Amino acid sequence: MSIKPLTSIEIESGLSYIRKQVDFPIQVALVLGSGLGNFAKLVEKPTMIKYTDIPGFPRFTVKGHEGQFVFGFINDVSVAIMQGRIHYYEGLHPSRVVIGMRIFDSLNIRNVILTNTAGGINTRFKPGDLMIIQDHINMLGTNPLIGPHHDDYGERFVDVSRVYSVDLQSFAEAIAKKNSFDIQKGVYAAMLGPSYETAAEVRMLRTIGVDAAGMSMVPEAIVAAQNKQRVLGVSLITNMGAGIQAGIQKKEINHSEVIEIASKAYPTFETLLLGVLKAIDEEN
Repeated sequence: MSIKPLTSIEIESGLSYIRKQVDFPIQVALVLGSGLGNFAKLVEKPTMIKYTDIPGFPRFTVKGHEGQFVFGFINDVSVAIMQGRIHYYEGLHPSRVVIGMRIFDSLNIRNVILTNTAGGINTRFKPGDLMIIQDHINMLGTNPLIGPHHDDYGERFVDVSRVYSVDLQSFAEAIAKKNSFDIQKGVYAAMLGPSYETAAEVRMLRTIGVDAAGMSMVPEAIVAAQNKQRVLGVSLITNMGAGIQAGIQKKEINHSEVIEIASKAYPTFETLLLGVLKAIDEEN
C-alpha cells in the first residue's frame, strides 16, 4: 500500500492503458457500491479492464466488489463503470482513493452517478430503501485534495456547497414516481471504517442531521466537484444503525448482511439507474 500522494504521471499511465482499449466518447460514469456490481452486467459488448492490470492503480482488497472497469453501452448510452471502489480504510493516501475519478475526468466524462450501500440513521428509513443524496458530511478526517496540487486537476480551493446536481435528483425522483416506488432523500455521512458505528455514534450522527452513513463516496464527490462534473449520489439502505431498533441493535451488523440486502433491493436500484441514464441521454 502506498501512502504517497497520487501523481499526474500515474494518472496518465493508467489513462494511456485504458485509451488503447476504449476509443469512444462516454456520456456517463458510474461507481457501483458493495453488492451493486450486477448493474455492470447490463453493458452490451463490454470492454472489461481489471484494476490489477492498470499501471499505477492501487491494489484492490475489498470483498463484494469485482475490482474492474467496464466500458460499453447500456440501451445506446455510453458508460464507464467502476465495478468496485477503493476505500480510504485500505491504508492509502487519500488522493489515491480517487484515481478512478481522475481517469473519468481525463476521459472528459461530465456526468457521474455515485452509488453506495449505507446504514440508516433516519428512523423513518428501513433496509431496502433507496436514498437520493442531497448533501454530505465528510467525517473521514481527511480530504482527497490534500498534498501537491496540479493545475490540471482544477481549482485548489473547491466549492462543495452544491456537489449534487439538482437536475439529476429531479430525474431520479421522476423515475421513482413513474415506477411507483418510494425514494428517500437526505444527507450522507462518510465514516472512516472499517468498523461499523457504535450506538453513541449513531445518536451523534442523527443529532447533526445525518440520514445515512457509510465508508465511501464522499472523496469521489469532492473530486467530482473539483472536476465540475454533474453528480447524482444514491445510497441503498442495507441496515439500520446500531441502537435504532427498540433501543438496541437486535443482531450483529456484518458485511454479509449488507450484500444480502443489496441483492434483494437490486431490481429497484436497476430500474432507477436505467431511468436516469435514459433521461441524461434524452436531454442532449
